[in-house]
Amino acid sequence: MRTVWLGGAEWLAVLRIGLGLWWLESWRHKDKKGWFERGTGIAWAAGVARDHRWPAVRTGFQRVVAPRPKLMAYTVVYAELAVGLGLVTGLLTPVALLGGLVLNLLYLVLMIHDWAEQGQNAMMALISLVALLALSWQTWSLDAAIGWLGA
Repeated sequence: MRTVWLGGAEWLAVLRIGLGLWWLESWRHKDKKGWFERGTGIAWAAGVARDHRWPAVRTGFQRVVAPRPKLMAYTVVYAELAVGLGLVTGLLTPVALLGGLVLNLLYLVLMIHDWAEQGQNAMMALISLVALLALSWQTWSLDAAIGWLGA
């Protein structure tokens, strides 16, 4: 493989780290007080789910998320932080990539009507998939430094 400036493995690490920074920015700009104390994030998602065009999304939200709004708020916010940290540091990278992929797919399905969100989540999911299948933790990662996960 021919590349410019860096090798292929390094460019994959740049892609992985950039995706991690994207997740960290998503975490950083969230109004955590609103999410944790006032339930704003889950309340917003409940409105989206209530008006969703797919009955399975409405039903799934009512069964899984609605009964436990505080737990779900903490889960979403700290999952984004964990994914971001895992990708930037390269610690348990495949787990972080799978976690991010699942979050993006959930967001993609929930916000199927919002074209701007669709693009962001589709691109983040694609980067996660490429970084996962290309074993992007082989370079510039704690996984590689420790010598686990086939790095």
